[in-house]
Amino acid sequence: MPKFLVAESETAIERDERRKHAGKSSGETYAATLSELRPKADITIVAPADADATPLTPSDLARYDAVFITGAPLHVYDDSPEVRRQLAFMTSVFASGTPSFGSCAGLQLAVAAAGGTVRKMERMEAGISRRIVPTEEGRSHPLLSGRGPCWDAPAIHGDEVAALPVDATLLASNAVSKVQAVEIRHAGGIFWGVQYHPELAPGEIAVALRRQASEIVDAGLAETVEDVERRADQLDVLQHDAGRTTALWALGVDHRFAEEESRRLELANFLEHLARC
Repeated sequence: MPKFLVAESETAIERDERRKHAGKSSGETYAATLSELRPKADITIVAPADADATPLTPSDLARYDAVFITGAPLHVYDDSPEVRRQLAFMTSVFASGTPSFGSCAGLQLAVAAAGGTVRKMERMEAGISRRIVPTEEGRSHPLLSGRGPCWDAPAIHGDEVAALPVDATLLASNAVSKVQAVEIRHAGGIFWGVQYHPELAPGEIAVALRRQASEIVDAGLAETVEDVERRADQLDVLQHDAGRTTALWALGVDHRFAEEESRRLELANFLEHLARC
C-alpha cells in the first residue's frame, strides 16, 4: 500500500474559503484525485503554512512514497511567515529524497526552495493554459509520456517562474509562461511539476474563475464579469458531459482537455514512474 503525503499550500483561511465555494480545500481535492488513481493508497494531508503545524524533518518525510504539493493563491516572493514555513517544508522534502510532485504554486515553491525565482505575471493565465509544447528534453521525459506535440490544460495563476534553479530541466512551455513543466534534482531529491492543474476538473476551474472574475476583467482577459461567467458556464457543461461539442467549441479546446484520463496524464505518469522505481 503506497503512502502519500499531500501538503496544502493554502493558509487556513484560504482552505475555508475554497471549501465554501468548491466543497474541498486544494489538499482535499488532491487527495480525492489520488484516491481515484490509486484506491489503495494511504493518504495524509498536512498544512505546512500553519503556525501550529508540526515541522516535518527529512526523516519524517522519508517514510512516505511520495509528496504532493498543491496550488494556492500564495506568492512565493512574499517574505511572510507562511511562505517561509512552506519553503522550509519543501527544503526538507528535497533533503528526504522522497519523490515529489506539485502543480501551480506547488511548482513555484519547489523552484524557490531549490534556488530559482518567481515573479508576478504581466497578465494572468486563467481558465485554460493553451498550446503547451514540450521542449526537446520534455519529448522523451516520462512526465509527459502520452502528450502530443501540443495540448491545453486547466490553469489559473497570476505568478510564474522567472528563473529555474541550476539543477532543473525545462520540459514544456507556452506563449504565456515559459515554465509549464519541469524536473528539479536538488539536494538528493527529485521533483516533477507543472504550472497547470492536472488534479482539477473543469467544474473546479469554473469555481475559480467566478471567484476571481473581477481580477480577470482587470487583467484584460474579459470585457465584463458576465463574460467570465459565460466561460465558467461552459466549463460546468464539460464537468457533466466531457464530449459536449458545443462547449468544446465555445472554449476552443478538444476532447483531451475535458476527458479525465487525458487531463490527469502528468499525475498518472508520476504515479506509474513511482511504481516502477
